[in-house]
Amino acid sequence: MRACFLKLHFLITLLFMTTMNSQAQTIVSCNIKTSDLLFREKVTASLSQAIDQVTQTNQKTHFSHVGLAVVEQDSVFVLHASSVGGTCKVSLNEFTHSESDSTQVFVYRLKEPYRKGIPQAIQKAYSMLGKPYNFSYVLSDSSHYCSEFIYKAFQHDSIFKMNPMTFKDPVTGKFVDTWVKHYEDLGIAIPEGLPGCNPNGMAASEKLQKLGLLR
Repeated sequence: MRACFLKLHFLITLLFMTTMNSQAQTIVSCNIKTSDLLFREKVTASLSQAIDQVTQTNQKTHFSHVGLAVVEQDSVFVLHASSVGGTCKVSLNEFTHSESDSTQVFVYRLKEPYRKGIPQAIQKAYSMLGKPYNFSYVLSDSSHYCSEFIYKAFQHDSIFKMNPMTFKDPVTGKFVDTWVKHYEDLGIAIPEGLPGCNPNGMAASEKLQKLGLLR
């Protein structure tokens, strides 16, 4: 009898902990704060898949896009560099539905020691709106890709780092076909080894706290 009671108690405790963990891993839009980073998972588009394929970290995230949240009154907007609209400001709903299909979005927040520069970062992000998307992924002042946009917004506080870019499959060590065609179409060499950044790398930063899945 006692053994049955202990087993039942264990199962109830396990269920309670699972429920609590599930709740802790989700966040609603009203809890988003200005400067939160919204990481969008890869979608079916080939370039999105290619970005994720060559940028994996030990965090095992699958992000191919990132934006910066700003809260105005009761509404959440996102500043980001889009392959469709360039650097722009969109509603949260528009951001959570990618150019090709809907996908999951995870919310991350700067840890307290790194939050003092947020007002300057937001101001910088607004100043970069209206520029085209940087399809070359080579750092530029006249166009930006998504993680480059975030990097430059927080650059004054050195929140994120640049690392040598790679466009090779980590398993085969060969250039991914999607990237080969992408740069052939642009008419430029693959910028292998040049400094850059990506959503998966940013999400792995020790300066960020993962709040959970947006629902």
